[in-house]
Amino acid sequence: MITENAYYDILIICGVVIISYSFGWISKLTKIPSVLLLIILGIGFQFLLRKLDLNVSPRVMDLLELLGIVGLIMIVLEAALDLKLTKKKRVLVVKAFAVALLALAGSCVAISFTIMHFLQFNFYTSMVYAIPLSVMSSAIIIPSVKQLSEHKKEFMIYESTFSDIVGIMLFYFVIDANDTATTTSTIVEVTVNVGITIFLSVILSYLLVLIFQRIRDNARLFLLISVLIMLYSIGKIFHLSSLIVILVFGLILSNYQLFFSRKLKKFIDGDILTGINKEFHLVTLESAFIVRTFFFVVFGITLDLQSLFNMETAVISLSIVAALYAVRFIFLRLFVKDILPELFIAPRGLVTILLFFGIPAKYLQDSFSSGILLYTILFTGIIMTIGLMFHKDEAADVNDLSFNSLTELDRELIKK
Repeated sequence: MITENAYYDILIICGVVIISYSFGWISKLTKIPSVLLLIILGIGFQFLLRKLDLNVSPRVMDLLELLGIVGLIMIVLEAALDLKLTKKKRVLVVKAFAVALLALAGSCVAISFTIMHFLQFNFYTSMVYAIPLSVMSSAIIIPSVKQLSEHKKEFMIYESTFSDIVGIMLFYFVIDANDTATTTSTIVEVTVNVGITIFLSVILSYLLVLIFQRIRDNARLFLLISVLIMLYSIGKIFHLSSLIVILVFGLILSNYQLFFSRKLKKFIDGDILTGINKEFHLVTLESAFIVRTFFFVVFGITLDLQSLFNMETAVISLSIVAALYAVRFIFLRLFVKDILPELFIAPRGLVTILLFFGIPAKYLQDSFSSGILLYTILFTGIIMTIGLMFHKDEAADVNDLSFNSLTELDRELIKK
């Protein structure tokens, strides 16, 4: 329960979903990320609950943890279903992955030293706090880059997706590792862990695809989701990198033509798998919408507003944001010729919040203000909004143009 009255809970939950949906339309018109609007809504609820003398139940945090686990699975699964592995996009995918990986690693190190300088945490604890702040939000980026050229849009979708996936896996590698272990032993442990998990993930994913294409019941999608969540939980119990299971399954399902080729092609029904893929994508999309909505609203409700008026909090936040964009500038320049507006598209959002809620109690530090998290989300969101507002649509590259008929070409010329 959110409050002490079940009917208040129903009104709040339904109202939040309706308002969140309307924020999507407002975001399209104003280019203001819906994340910022949801946080403001949560802050508004905080004042409303105080005025009505209603207390937020402590159990809401337990519910939040459960939603967080499901939310991470849905985010990784949705991202994997969006990744299409084709030879034509190989260079684009490699560049996007390189930028995402290097920017994530560079941001983690830069933010860790920033936290160590201001808050005097040890490097390991600083890294635990730095990883969530280093992950870009594909949930914000993907709906925000539709106005860009096809090449730039695809680059941002791939980069943000890789940032989500790699950032989430890195976070759980770090918190599951022994902070007193040597660098060599940690690398060996992670390598063995990933190797075993990938091997099991490939086998399980092939089996799941083969089994579920033969199930005709209407509830098969939620059955499949339940199986995936169960596999994730079993993997976590045995300290495996469970998110790899979700990632590999999503990749195999969305690219079944590639993974079930030649002799394996006879074991699948392409029409059925295409239908499952579309239906599954819709379910994960709707689930991610619900998780995103309630996490940002709850974050706003639980936010310590007094921390926003602390000068040290503002200075730390600005230093973190400066480090993020400095690192991003360096690695974008290495792989991309025209870095605008990509440089400004680096918002922090849902994954950042989810990972912060996932920090184990032994690493929690009272001196790390929640205001740092809010300021970072606000600043990166505002910078992205301004960058997109002042960006003019450029002419599409001739290689990106594709017309199936003269009628389509005429329509395009009329638009121009």
